[in-house]
Amino acid sequence: MKIFFYFRFALMAARQSVFGPYRTARHFFMRSTGVFLGITPSLLKPFKRRSRANKLKRQLLLNPHDTPAKSELAHELIGMRKFEEARSLLAGMEDRMAQSAEYWSDLGQCELALGQLESGEKHMREALEINPRVKFGLPYLLLGDAWAGKDDEKAAAYLRAFQDIHASSCEAYYLLGKIYERLGDRAAAKQAYRDCTGVYRTLPRYMKRRERRWAFLSSVRGR
Repeated sequence: MKIFFYFRFALMAARQSVFGPYRTARHFFMRSTGVFLGITPSLLKPFKRRSRANKLKRQLLLNPHDTPAKSELAHELIGMRKFEEARSLLAGMEDRMAQSAEYWSDLGQCELALGQLESGEKHMREALEINPRVKFGLPYLLLGDAWAGKDDEKAAAYLRAFQDIHASSCEAYYLLGKIYERLGDRAAAKQAYRDCTGVYRTLPRYMKRRERRWAFLSSVRGR
């Protein structure tokens, strides 16, 4: 019994030594900015994604023409940021997936990530023509991010189109703020950053985990 007690006490002390500074910093940040900072990423998610990708690869070894498995594997690879490998999988599926907005969106995302802006934009627009709300407007956000710093007017237009569909995206407000800064409109930039943190505070808890990074960055840049 004593051994169990000492073990439990040691575990609690170790947790405090590891997470104590983080909790103190988080509390200070919450008090000073009003933004809840609970950055606790899922450590298991990358392993689950990798396991799922390996399972799909084995499935494709048995049936190389399994189009749904290819599409799902490409999606997992995109989540792992293996854009070249995902693009190679998607590149041979145009005829079978010509009417799939999700397919063109995935292909366009890979091309944008690989710096192929023209073809990426073309395929993203094909996805939006099939379904203007595909993936809750994600192609608009990715296009805005890809063109930011290269053609800020175009980037801002894409981000505003994304906001028309997904008004609760903190990332869109943050990216717009950065674009306005580059265009020299500091007042508009600060307003975008304020809008970002304002939207964040209204989000339900399950959405805050995904958006809190942008709220944090906006609170820093908007000072």
